[in-house]
Amino acid sequence: MKLNISTRSLHAFLALQECKHFTHAAERCCMSQSAFSVMIQKLEQAVGAKLFERDTRNVTLTAEGELFADVARNLVGDIEAAFADMSDYVARRRGRVAIAALPSLAAHGLPAVIAEYKQAYPGITVQLFDALSDQCLALLRQGKADIALTAPGASLGEFDTKTLCSDPFYLVCRQDHALAGKKRIRLADLSGCELIHLARSTSVRQHVELLLRGIAVKNSGLEVEHLATVAGLIEAGLGVSLVPELTLFQFRKMNLVSIPMEALDVVRPILIVKKKERALSIAAQGMSELIEKRLLKIAPASSSRPLRRNPAR
Repeated sequence: MKLNISTRSLHAFLALQECKHFTHAAERCCMSQSAFSVMIQKLEQAVGAKLFERDTRNVTLTAEGELFADVARNLVGDIEAAFADMSDYVARRRGRVAIAALPSLAAHGLPAVIAEYKQAYPGITVQLFDALSDQCLALLRQGKADIALTAPGASLGEFDTKTLCSDPFYLVCRQDHALAGKKRIRLADLSGCELIHLARSTSVRQHVELLLRGIAVKNSGLEVEHLATVAGLIEAGLGVSLVPELTLFQFRKMNLVSIPMEALDVVRPILIVKKKERALSIAAQGMSELIEKRLLKIAPASSSRPLRRNPAR
């Protein structure tokens, strides 16, 4: 059976139950008495039972009306609760947003953005996955993340992407290395250097291999997962590494220096990635907008020198 009962008719029923008078109940519902009476009649027809006993003085519930009163109160309560919940989601008082981000972003800069968002919307749960590029996209594909912050890769065609900023590359070496005194490094300067690599699954490694095509660098044989390990190997004099600016906080050791690459196009783009043809929730859209607004402040200026340097020779 298809029912057509409006919340307005439920409110009218409850008003009449309480007022026990058609005129007073109609006034409470801001309706004329005739329109109110028609609404109650249609409700009784929809229910299939007489809900009120009427005489010249009193209006009382029938036995079926008593049963329906509990149903009406529960329905109105559920509807109002559902709309209150939706209002909370719309007003960002409740909700959830999940972000998958490269470890360099997840550790440096993005926490401040999340803190700002949480201060503005304390009722929203924020989940952060720090993951490599392919893992970020897998989380997005699986619906576990709403937004991914990653670098370009081979499997981006299925997603909507937007370039947020460019992450320039730096050479990191020991203070006593032959290149340590340079103000800027050309790719050709790396010829003959022993290079310490990150794992092939990282976006950094993929970009470095493209940059060094045709450059006669030496393979140190060292290929590691973590930037902290790269820093330790460089400090031990086992080679140099080429890393993006957003990762330089991992190399803050007194005898290491960082030198920017000379070519302006030696950069790793940072992308915000979302599923195609699927709108973000209000909570996730707010986070996306804040990330886009703040990300340029996350990346330090390309002219900065976060590590100790020798005076230029």
